[in-house]
Parts: sequence; structure tokens; C-alpha cells
Amino acid sequence: MPGVKPSGFVVYIICAVVLVALGYYIFRTGTHVTQFKQGFFRFMVGQETNLRTGTWEQVDTAHFRIKYLPIDKYSVGLVSEAAEDAYIKISQKMGCEPSRLITIVVYPDNASLAASFGWDKNEKALGVYWGGTIRILSPRAWLANLGQEERFMKEGPMVHEMAHLMIDEMSRGNYNRWWTEGVAQYTEREITGFEFSSPFRKKDDLYYYQLDNLEKNYDRLEQSVAYWESLQAVDYLVGAYGEDKIYEVLNRLSRGDTMARALESALGVDYATFSRNFYRYLED
Repeated sequence: MPGVKPSGFVVYIICAVVLVALGYYIFRTGTHVTQFKQGFFRFMVGQETNLRTGTWEQVDTAHFRIKYLPIDKYSVGLVSEAAEDAYIKISQKMGCEPSRLITIVVYPDNASLAASFGWDKNEKALGVYWGGTIRILSPRAWLANLGQEERFMKEGPMVHEMAHLMIDEMSRGNYNRWWTEGVAQYTEREITGFEFSSPFRKKDDLYYYQLDNLEKNYDRLEQSVAYWESLQAVDYLVGAYGEDKIYEVLNRLSRGDTMARALESALGVDYATFSRNFYRYLED
């Protein structure tokens, strides 16, 4: 039987009812719009991931659902061990645990990992956190052999990407790139000791971006400098105000504050002063 196509008026009424119901839900539950967007985005990324990996192999651990292709069946044990170790250490460090089972997708090579994001096939990364899901390059693809478990634990992507996930959770999706990259690098270094080398071989080579520029144009900037400066900003904050202020800023962000307002509330100093003092710190 042919379906009946709804009139434009009926479609309008349905959309209006949905929007009113959504507004009522947000008002009654106290859900901030950013929080709703985070939940919706995670749901959509989760659906897309499930669709793309529906025929992949799967193994569940206490806190993770790991999806992989048969070529990586001998890598999954190492991935699950590293994931659970990262889960425990990140949760202890940040004083919070994720609210749900976390999906990890193990890609067999750089090209397939890049393709999952629509990147150029030559783009390389060991791992990426995206919309509640952790995507990593198989350790088989970059370790000399699977006997290098210690190297994977220290230099692999699990701690860094778990930190990104926790920043997303604790801020309820309300953060910018320099903040999440800085806190993730800081947390990773605290747990594993790993840190990228400085992009500046000599002090005379030093340059940096204004924080507003980092916030608005992060992906358009020189990435080695942007990543380095992100960590420097968090190091400055911790040295001047204390590590606990990281979590106070995350708490403020979870309430819907802007990055500037969250820093001002947590640190008791206006954003312009914080920025000026940070730039002096870089130049010293």
C-alpha cells in the first residue's frame, strides 16, 4: 500500500512539537544546551561507528568494547591490557570514572584510521578520541614486535586518549582544543613520563600564539607549536595556581562557562592578566 506523504503543515507541526518537547526537557532536567549537544553528538558518532564496524570482531573487558579485524587478533590482548591500565590510572588521577562502556576501534593501518575521519590517506596518528569513541592504530602496525609491551604502555595512545575522554566527560563537552590537548599531555606525562620534544631547538627560534588564536584557529596553526604551547599553558597554570585548579576549571566548564570565564572563576584573576602572565612565562 503506498505511503501517504505528510503535508508541509503536518511536518511543521511535528517539528514544532519536537522542539517544544526538547526545550521542556532541557528546562526540567537542568541540561545545558552544550551538554545536550555532547550527548547527541556521541550518539551519532556511536551509530556511525557501529554501522562501519558491524562485521568486525569484538571483545569486551570490564570497561571497554574493543572492535578489530581478524588480522589483529594477536594484538587485542595488549590493547585490552593497556586500556584497563589507563582506565585505572586516569580515573585515580582525575578523580572520576566514565559513565558508560567505552568503545575502542583498532585500525590495521594508518590509511584505514585516516579514512575513518575522512583525512588524507597519508595523515598519521597513533590514536584519536572522537565523540565518546577511542580509535587507535594497531600496535602491530608500529611496534617492531609484540614483545614491546612496555613501549606500548608508555608511548602508545591509550593514556592520552583516555585523558581526552575524561576531559570530555568532566566538562560535559564544553572545552576548546588548546585546553583538552594541554590537559591530556599533562596527564599523560604525569602517568607515563612521556612528552613530545620541544619544536624549538634554540631559544632564539621561540614563537607562540595568542590564546584567543589557539582557541579559534587551532587546526590551522603549526601543530607542533600549538601542541607544545597547550602543554605550556597547563604547566603554567599548575605552577602558579596548583594542579587542583585543572579540575576546578573542568567543573566550571561543565556548568556552561566559557573558557575565559571558567579560568577567571577558578583562578581568581581576569583572563587578560592570566594571558599576559602566561606569555611572560613563555619568554623567560
